[in-house]
Amino acid sequence: MNGELTPNAKAILLLTAPFLGGKSKRSVKPLSLGDYGDLARHLRKTGWQPADLFEPRALEELGQSWPRVDIDRVQRLLGRGFLLAEAMERWRARAIWVVTRADYDYPRRLKKRMRDKAPPVLYGCGDRAMVDAGGLAVVGSRHVNQELLRYTEDVGRLAAEGDVPIVSGGARGVDQAAMRGALYGGGRALGVLANGLERAALNRENRVPLMDGRLVLLCPYDPAVRFLAGYAMQRNKLIYALADAALVVNSDHGRGGTWAGATEQLERLGFAPVYVRRTWEPCAGLEALAKRGAASWPDPRTPADMRAIVSSDRPVLEPVGPFQQDLFRRRRADSTVAERDAAVSAADERPEVPTRELPSPKRLAPKAVKAATRLLPVLIGEMTRREILAALGLQNPGHLREGYLKPCLGEGWIEMTNPEKPSSRNQRFRITPEGRAFREAP
Repeated sequence: MNGELTPNAKAILLLTAPFLGGKSKRSVKPLSLGDYGDLARHLRKTGWQPADLFEPRALEELGQSWPRVDIDRVQRLLGRGFLLAEAMERWRARAIWVVTRADYDYPRRLKKRMRDKAPPVLYGCGDRAMVDAGGLAVVGSRHVNQELLRYTEDVGRLAAEGDVPIVSGGARGVDQAAMRGALYGGGRALGVLANGLERAALNRENRVPLMDGRLVLLCPYDPAVRFLAGYAMQRNKLIYALADAALVVNSDHGRGGTWAGATEQLERLGFAPVYVRRTWEPCAGLEALAKRGAASWPDPRTPADMRAIVSSDRPVLEPVGPFQQDLFRRRRADSTVAERDAAVSAADERPEVPTRELPSPKRLAPKAVKAATRLLPVLIGEMTRREILAALGLQNPGHLREGYLKPCLGEGWIEMTNPEKPSSRNQRFRITPEGRAFREAP
């Protein structure tokens, strides 16, 4: 909300916001998420609303009905009206809006999925309606090589072509690469920040997409708050809760925010299906997430393929754990008529592929089957001979050509990007729909 605060919104802000951007130092510690959650539940049981606490009699009755509450602390928090007015002026000057759980336009996804754990206050900049648009969450580490950054940007660009918003954390590395790819491709991006909203809202690179309505920045913490690791961990929950599906591009094994957020989704929360990138080099973190139930990323090649991942119950390429299976079933049961129509429309837009009955593996040459078993799982997007050699752990280009490429080309499971120049140094290879069907066959 950018205009006048509702009484309930004002009460929630006074109870929970630190107002760090103001000149005055806060004299009382605001309620934590857990403290406010307890208070909100008690208010609901008694039929009260947060705004009722402005009345002295309501505060007195609250202290009698709920001895756990510190009435003096609540009263002092509610008396910070000047600090709130000062903070609101500062936020308006930076085009930052604020929305509370008491407001009608608070993101429905967060209320439905996080319930009482949803942040009582959200700060943002950009088109607020886009926060509830869903999309693809893309997460990963800050420190990655240029190859992974290009890969992630390509994911963002394909999402833009399919009108699929990218949801990410706005941090350096994978997060920014995914958002950059989406925005450069003319698409939309939602950056869920752990800190620094004021600085990001004034960033020159963000101004144009913010004004165009293609970028939204969101933060559950005060716009002037400094970075804390705990804030980043909590922010990860929002990324998954606001998305329809999630792709983990890379992750450390057993440590870091990416690992913690993904394992929490797989094992406990399940806000969205979790996919992991098919790797062309060993990645202990992604392999461990796959063992915990993450599905392999389907490597969409068309905008319709990308839309299908986030808008339908498209089957995954490999078996997933029971938790993910239940999640996919819930998505099917909860899908609305509009979502089903969108999925059908997306499927109708896919280019037709001539269908043919795949020959039984017994009729295929053993050499071709053996080559496909090793080559197809590692073929990610479009890859050069050198990249395929590295992915397979081979050194001899002749062995690659005779033992892998020729058999799979002959069966139509892979294709060249430049068939007119088969020996070109810039030649790349990609999997065909027939190859994908063979790879997915039981």
